[in-house]
Amino acid sequence: MAQTRSFWKNGVMGFFDESDNSDYRTGVWADCPMLAIEADPSLAYVFMEDFLDFFAITDADPPISAGWTYTQGANTNGGAAILAGAGGILELDCESTTQHEGIQAQLAVAPFKLAANKDLWFEARVKVDDTFDKCEFFCGLAKIDTTLLKNDGDLDTASDYVGFGVETGKAGVTSFYECKDAAELSDSMGTVGTLPEDDWMRFGFHVKGTTGIHAFIDGVEIALTNVVYTGIPTTDALTPSFVCQTDGTNDPLLHIDWVRCVQLR
Repeated sequence: MAQTRSFWKNGVMGFFDESDNSDYRTGVWADCPMLAIEADPSLAYVFMEDFLDFFAITDADPPISAGWTYTQGANTNGGAAILAGAGGILELDCESTTQHEGIQAQLAVAPFKLAANKDLWFEARVKVDDTFDKCEFFCGLAKIDTTLLKNDGDLDTASDYVGFGVETGKAGVTSFYECKDAAELSDSMGTVGTLPEDDWMRFGFHVKGTTGIHAFIDGVEIALTNVVYTGIPTTDALTPSFVCQTDGTNDPLLHIDWVRCVQLR
């Protein structure tokens, strides 16, 4: 039974459900002024994709759908599809067991640019299947770049990005990354950030203008040591970005349930 409660955090009033999501008060959205934004769109802009009424995806090499850009590995492996069933899910399929082959998906425009006094909140609900420990992975924001994860399985430090990734040889253990002007910083998320097999996780972050950065997994903040506010990428505009590549042996699939990003104007 729903039990709606209200709370305040950092001057922002929010609502949460005591029975279903009591951790909301400490999660990534706790101090995002969603109620004020709903009332006054001049405060911020909101990107939300639940894949419920998504554009049809043409099965091609690479796949094609309005509004999104897909990039395949060097051997034209990698597919995308909206799965049948409730809830709306985008599936990214490596379609290969050859190491570093797979697919990247990015919103075709880059609507977010990190800047002073323009806080940004991001979260996505995803899972990996077949299998998590052989997945090279990214979930976050990045500049428009067709090789965000390079053909050696590592993130391309020539790009700008902030988000969660699994590089080659990491066996499903995510790290939180930021990269600005070729200077990459990262913190391993350890056990709490290890991708489970075929189970959902929420990856989120809050960038406080140019003065702070916070990472969250399943609504719980993870302490950062190396990723600091001085490394926040402010040069390029960024776009929601996802990568699913294989680290060899298996053919991982990345399922994306939803993604939301909010930034103050």
